[in-house]
Amino acid sequence: MTTDLSFRRFRELDGDAELRAFREGMERAGYSAFFAFVSDFREAIKTYADDETATMEALIRRARQLFPSPERFSPAWENLWGELEGICAAKNGALAAIPPSARDGEWQVLIDNPYVSQPVVCYPGLSFLDAVYLFGYFRQDLAPNERLRLQRVIDVVETAGSEPLAAAQAKPPGL
Repeated sequence: MTTDLSFRRFRELDGDAELRAFREGMERAGYSAFFAFVSDFREAIKTYADDETATMEALIRRARQLFPSPERFSPAWENLWGELEGICAAKNGALAAIPPSARDGEWQVLIDNPYVSQPVVCYPGLSFLDAVYLFGYFRQDLAPNERLRLQRVIDVVETAGSEPLAAAQAKPPGL
């Protein structure tokens, strides 16, 4: 019998015996199963909303207890649980700061260091939940002089290099 090692199943686990069986199955399955589990975990972090903040924090705590050394699956996951906790903390801060009534439309995330000549990095055209996930993700490694901005786009004028110079058109964000 194959054990269901999905993140969906992880969310449903109840009791020590089920947790132990899940952990043992994951350890037997190895890297590929854990990679799929982590990918689904990240997707859940991208998509959770205000009413799921406590649930997501509890799931990270449970995962940390179940897999205290994720680097056993890959050295790249040495700080996996700390990273996911940091993303959630920054995302939860943004969820608390921006009321649901102000979350519609197009969002973007900007990273800038005004003290260096590097260009500003911008991730435009995002939904609110995608933008707050990226905000949390990039908050992890932000240098002291760097600035991270989460902002809603109000007006957009867009064109493409293949269009004539006068072809720029204003349009509602997100279209």
